[in-house]
Amino acid sequence: MTVAVGTTRTIPVPRSPLPGPALAAPPAAACIASTCRAVAYQRVLHQLVRREWRLLGELAGWAPPGEAERTATLTRHAELIGRVLLHHHAIERDAVWPALLRAVPADRTAGVRALVTDWTARCARIDHMLRDVSTAARQWQVTGTAAARDAFALACLDLADAVDAQTAAEETDLLPLLGEHLSAGDWAVIARSSHCRLSAREQLLVLGLALEDSCATDRARLLHGLSPAARLAWRLHGRQDYRASVVRLRGAPPAV
Repeated sequence: MTVAVGTTRTIPVPRSPLPGPALAAPPAAACIASTCRAVAYQRVLHQLVRREWRLLGELAGWAPPGEAERTATLTRHAELIGRVLLHHHAIERDAVWPALLRAVPADRTAGVRALVTDWTARCARIDHMLRDVSTAARQWQVTGTAAARDAFALACLDLADAVDAQTAAEETDLLPLLGEHLSAGDWAVIARSSHCRLSAREQLLVLGLALEDSCATDRARLLHGLSPAARLAWRLHGRQDYRASVVRLRGAPPAV
């Protein structure tokens, strides 16, 4: 049975905690600053892309170089995570940081602008590295050689290192400013306009990846942020499809 997720193409956005006793207290260090929707969204996406690029590099290093199906599984996943990351950078560049610059006091604007300039340079490098990963993926698909496989694996690991460093700097320098200055209304406007063109199946896979390592509070926010149709799709087949996709990709079920 197939249930349509709906017309939305929005990557799930964490929401404020649901009222009442349904949510358990988050682990001590797992949900730092998670009371802010914008900060929670950033942290969830950062966690997802850090994990997936590292895993892709490690998995590719062990893959048989000439096995077309395995090559397709890994390179297709890299293409999806690349699209998610490029979309994330575009939303930050075009909406999140301009909104933050408008919100901070005038005497802090120059300092925040300098942080955004550093972010822009780091993310431009990462976006360029994503193109390198795409090129390496195509070469592996075409040649099926060990050298092409190794080039793809190394490109993923190099990208993982760059993403680790960039997201760490962002979470140290910029996310606290979001939590301090960005209003809930400004974030709601950004979230409503943040459309990423993913198929229904891709949306559910990304949702599963986002849920995988999230604390209880962020999991509740993610699920609460879905439309009723999407929540039904996740319950009826999305969770099972996600598990099967992870097993196919990693050779083992997801941790949670």
